[in-house]
Amino acid sequence: MFRFSAHLTGPLASSVRQLCDFAWTQTRACAFAIALLSGVAVSTQLPGLPVARYDLLVVYGVLLTLLFWLRGWESGRDIAVIGVCHVIGLAFELVKVSLGSWSYPEPAVLKFAGVPLYGGFLYAAVGSYVCRAWHLFDLELVRYRPRATAAVAAAVYLNFFSHHWLPDVRWPLAGLLVAVTAGTSARFTVRGVRRQMPLAVSFVLIGFFLWVAENLATYAGAWRYPYQLHGWQPVGVEKFGAWSLLISITVVLVAASRPSAAHRPG
Repeated sequence: MFRFSAHLTGPLASSVRQLCDFAWTQTRACAFAIALLSGVAVSTQLPGLPVARYDLLVVYGVLLTLLFWLRGWESGRDIAVIGVCHVIGLAFELVKVSLGSWSYPEPAVLKFAGVPLYGGFLYAAVGSYVCRAWHLFDLELVRYRPRATAAVAAAVYLNFFSHHWLPDVRWPLAGLLVAVTAGTSARFTVRGVRRQMPLAVSFVLIGFFLWVAENLATYAGAWRYPYQLHGWQPVGVEKFGAWSLLISITVVLVAASRPSAAHRPG
């Protein structure tokens, strides 16, 4: 019995170490997002701020970006990709806020059409996560179809605007995304062991954790959905699916900046 237990303990212990290392590396990859959301949460507890909270968060986001660059945690190429994510996110915010999908109810000087400039940092944080995960896990995409995946990701992005006036085709687009990523794997390293995961599965898993992060962000007062204006309520589970689709845009952008690591034949 002892030998049998010992035989099980070895592989089990190795699996637990692998899982813990994977979780810790993921946490490191989320460093920018964790720092940003922590700043949002702390800012709600600071009384008598000399400037608007949203404006203070813009300065905080810029300083965070500089810190990560100066410390070498993100390269100049990473910062460029993250900057694109910031701009794309702000465009998304401008349309969605104008349509009443959510709001930033507090006043600010650095605010345009109801959207504070700090809102872009929320999308930049997602870009930072993908860039850092790419480095920390030595990630590469195997049998990746860059043009087809980029085309579907762009259509996903546009649909989140157009569905306010045209039929919502997110489910057909989800099917297309699964089709164009069929056979594509994200290959990564954990404790010296090379592993891989279907790219579509990684979209779903990241989407889930982004949905969890969105719940934390709205609870901390990052923004408000209409049903949260008179008291916080959990973010609808449909946002889990939305994030699973939207993350494809960030992955496409990061992969485009690393073509040598994104076109492996397998």
